[in-house]
Amino acid sequence: MGDYDNAITVSVPPSRLFAYLADVENLPRYMPRLTAAHPHHGDRVTVTAHIDPEGAPEQDVTSEAWIRVLEQGKTLEWGAPGPHEYHGRLHVGRGESADTSRLSVELHTERTEGDEIDEGLREALRGIKAAVEAAEQ
Repeated sequence: MGDYDNAITVSVPPSRLFAYLADVENLPRYMPRLTAAHPHHGDRVTVTAHIDPEGAPEQDVTSEAWIRVLEQGKTLEWGAPGPHEYHGRLHVGRGESADTSRLSVELHTERTEGDEIDEGLREALRGIKAAVEAAEQ
């Protein structure tokens, strides 16, 4: 079992960063391997990812997930059904100035590949930072 967290500063005001993240269809722009995300009723989302599993051919996989957008507190919670109890939270806070944000992420999973998960969090945060800052230019 593992709980992981990390944070990054993003050169975008918190309200704009949160609006970008709250639009579920932006997920493939910043999440590695995701190629599509389609919201449904309520908090349900269908996501498609391109994966290259060890010992198997590259493939696209589609699954269901959930994302809750909590405007108060500028937080997104997400999860996916399955054996690893995968769920997490993104929180957008004010950065050192009004034009920056502090983006933090927390993740819980039953998987125990700590270094791999930590690197995945860093990769996701860097992807969000790059995508949002590029969208602002």
